[in-house]
Amino acid sequence: MSGLPRTLEIWFIEYAGRYYIVSEGRHAAQWVKNISADSSVRFRVGTRDDDGDAATTAALARVIEEPALVAAVSARMQAKYGWSDGLIVEIAPSA
Repeated sequence: MSGLPRTLEIWFIEYAGRYYIVSEGRHAAQWVKNISADSSVRFRVGTRDDDGDAATTAALARVIEEPALVAAVSARMQAKYGWSDGLIVEIAPSA
């Protein structure tokens, strides 16, 4: 774990008020190691044209393991992007 901030441009889906992303590198990805050590994250959703203007949101991130949720998120990623092979990470905005 490096603890360094990461900026990722990544495919995501929104489902039930939370965001889900997939790590192709699974547990070996540095950003997955970081959230495993400290689940507090900040994220923003925008487009490439936003130039970083989108507001960031505090959140908690975790690897999901619940079979029904994994299946639901995988199906939605597959429908949106035609790809869902990896470790699924949930980002839950802080209330």
